Amino acid sequence: MNIKRAKQEIKNAVRAYLEKDEYGEYKIPEIRQRPILLMGPPGIGKTQIMEQIAGECDLALVSYTITHHTRQSAIGLPFIQERVYGGVKRSVTGYTMSEIIAAVYDRMEESGKKEGILFIDEINCVSETLAPMMLQFLQGKSFGNQKVPQGWIIVAAGNPPEYNKSVREFDVVTLDRVKVINVEAEYDVWKEYAYEAGIHPAILSYLDIHKENFYRMETTVDGKQFVTARGWEDLSEMMYACERLGMDVDSGLTIQYLQHPRTARDFANYYMLFNKYRTDYQVDEILDGTIRPGTLNKLRYAQFDERLEVVGLLLSRLNENFRRAYETDRYTANLAQNLKTFRSRLEQADTGEDTPEAIMRGILAAGRMTEEQRKKAGQNSRELRARYRRLLETLENYADDLKVLNAREGKEAGEAKKVKEEALRMIGQRFDQENDRLDTAIDTASRQLEAAFDFMEAAFGESQEMVVFITELSVGRYSVWFLQNNDCPRYYMYNKTLLFEDREADIKEQLDQIRDMQNT
Repeated sequence: MNIKRAKQEIKNAVRAYLEKDEYGEYKIPEIRQRPILLMGPPGIGKTQIMEQIAGECDLALVSYTITHHTRQSAIGLPFIQERVYGGVKRSVTGYTMSEIIAAVYDRMEESGKKEGILFIDEINCVSETLAPMMLQFLQGKSFGNQKVPQGWIIVAAGNPPEYNKSVREFDVVTLDRVKVINVEAEYDVWKEYAYEAGIHPAILSYLDIHKENFYRMETTVDGKQFVTARGWEDLSEMMYACERLGMDVDSGLTIQYLQHPRTARDFANYYMLFNKYRTDYQVDEILDGTIRPGTLNKLRYAQFDERLEVVGLLLSRLNENFRRAYETDRYTANLAQNLKTFRSRLEQADTGEDTPEAIMRGILAAGRMTEEQRKKAGQNSRELRARYRRLLETLENYADDLKVLNAREGKEAGEAKKVKEEALRMIGQRFDQENDRLDTAIDTASRQLEAAFDFMEAAFGESQEMVVFITELSVGRYSVWFLQNNDCPRYYMYNKTLLFEDREADIKEQLDQIRDMQNT
């Protein structure tokens, strides 16, 4: 299955394992909560989906790459203790707590979450001395004499033997005690994530044309040559940095991430074309509503790949706007919830210490604590971090403004009621400004989407390029959110006509193939 389906299967298992009855007991007994064994090629996002699942299910996460451990760190260090057996005192060997189990308890204490996920990566690549401990871990959910705490779900990941020479195969006894999920690399699924993660548009455009280069693993006379999803994502980050700093992106750079020389050279050459198209077609100008006859004429005689590249450039810029609108909407909603709490507490506050500033700083402190607990729980989404940093900065600015207000109004009027009214009025004005920013972000995205449709209609009409444009709008997380929450009649019109006709053509083609097979 693909990584998206695997993520959903793990989430389903988490929900099932953590379901409780009316007495607070887990409905699936601990002994029947099989550890999940996620097997798949390297670099397809196994670790990333665990971080996403922990955040979406509000669970703590402890993540380890087991190859970094020794037998002692995994099961604990031996020590001598004295015990009495048959009335005789004897020295016996005991073991300290496993570093991994201790980390689980530390995470529980730091985050305040009693339930979580213990993720062990590269579990089938351990040393010979550690291999028996890994089998014990999967079979008995323990390291040495210490069990994984109740409420913690074990997820392990490994690579099939064709990708790693040090892989050890699990025996039937172990496999019969785990829930095995086999994952394969699939570009169309990764692309949905790529839109969300902001992968460089040149990479997406290239892979749309050369899907066969998304994931490659080949054995040659020169050794292993490969390209992974991780390689594309890391290259994307470096490309953005190079563009900011004015550095070159050439085959000397791409081969550092795409360790398949032919693919690395091919993409480097494509990136040169991408920049040429970006300069020639001036997408920002198009999205501002300017359509030059020369641009349309150039596209009329362009190769199909070049036409698709222009569509990709439009989609990339539009998705930046959709993402900005989405993040602004989520931030504004979170801010509104905090300000609702502020209003409620202020209206109920007594005079004295319950000043508007004190109430706002209390809400700010609670927000910081929640953010710190989220970090300690291992929920490290970059998107959430940025959103909450912005929220906390805004709340701190509000608290500073309320401090000035309290000092001014308190001295001049000496009336708590007046201070409250002025505080509510001021915070209301500040929030109106945030709503205006949200409206601006949505208006910008709507206006540029309409301009994109104007250009698509003028350049391509109801062509295959328009089908690609509509299809891509229908799969991106941010574009889907935007279209669900904002009217765009032309999207729905083309979605209904072009995509239906496209599906109908596929069905007819399949029927023709069946008839041909029957006739031969």
